[in-house]
Amino acid sequence: MARSINIPLIADPDTGYGNELNVTRTVREYESRGVAAIHIEDQVSPKRCGHLDGKQVISREEFVSKIRAAVEARRTPDFVIIARTDARAMMDLDEAIWRANAALQAGADIAFVEATQSLEEMAEVPRRVQGPCLLNVVPGGRTPNINLREAGAMGYKLAILPGLVLVAAMEAADAALAQLKATPDAAHHHPRRRRDVPAIRCRRVGRTAHPLQCRRNDGALR
Repeated sequence: MARSINIPLIADPDTGYGNELNVTRTVREYESRGVAAIHIEDQVSPKRCGHLDGKQVISREEFVSKIRAAVEARRTPDFVIIARTDARAMMDLDEAIWRANAALQAGADIAFVEATQSLEEMAEVPRRVQGPCLLNVVPGGRTPNINLREAGAMGYKLAILPGLVLVAAMEAADAALAQLKATPDAAHHHPRRRRDVPAIRCRRVGRTAHPLQCRRNDGALR
């Protein structure tokens, strides 16, 4: 993905896949592949979605140690470390904000307090966290749904919408399959001509994944 796009890519390696040694390898693997930023969280592994019940978090000390290991592992300060805490759900907002500030003091670049549960809590995070804050926009989740302008006005410097493209892709796939089932005798089920499909795929991945196939469809790529 990082090779095929020309905008920064944020990746989610969950808990860093283990202790500080695992976090070190995780950072170096993602950084070496051109990822711009990762967020590492304080849930117990195996983790759960941040907007589901039944989560558990590791201790303050272990979380801060993992963030410090991530910061020390990166080879360039341009690789952004986002520290995510899920402590709001199991403890309270004060604990989550304490962890966010401790992570920033340990060298994290951005703080990510997951699953605030009201507009008041959402606004309180960037006021009390002593550094840039990220907002996770999950329609139907624990956090009230607001638009990006409203998030910016609250003081958030970055927002992620992890379900946006996934839901759009699933709905598009459902629509295409429903059309195929409803019109089995139609000659062209793809919205574009069939001979364009390889060219579209090659263009999407930067024309590098299947060079021979891309050359055969060079006319379409132009």
